[in-house]
Amino acid sequence: MTENDIARVIVDAAYKIHTTLGPGLLESVYEAIMAYELEQRGLQVTRQQPVPVAYERVELDVGFRADLMVEDKVIVELKSVERIAPVHKKQLLTYLKVTDKRLGLLINFGAPLIKEGITRIVNQLPE
Repeated sequence: MTENDIARVIVDAAYKIHTTLGPGLLESVYEAIMAYELEQRGLQVTRQQPVPVAYERVELDVGFRADLMVEDKVIVELKSVERIAPVHKKQLLTYLKVTDKRLGLLINFGAPLIKEGITRIVNQLPE
């Protein structure tokens, strides 16, 4: 599956979860349910995947933890907030660059409509 194929499945799962449960639960709840839903759809999902970060001679075993890594291709960052801040998008782009991944989805389950809560972030992903 390509990154775009995986993203379609992720967006569909997010829609199902949001219409079933609605906004307002803790991020950890959406993370667990999202992982379950994606696994039920046949995708490999890792929760809170530690990602190393290297800078010159400094190497960190865990520079950050990706909320969900799907098929080792797409990073999914989950939020449950009233509004996404610009820093959230920049953070996900940095995660993509550090991991050399090409696609990330920032999903805010706090949005009244899930379509307003999904932001696609790309890092050199071909059209």
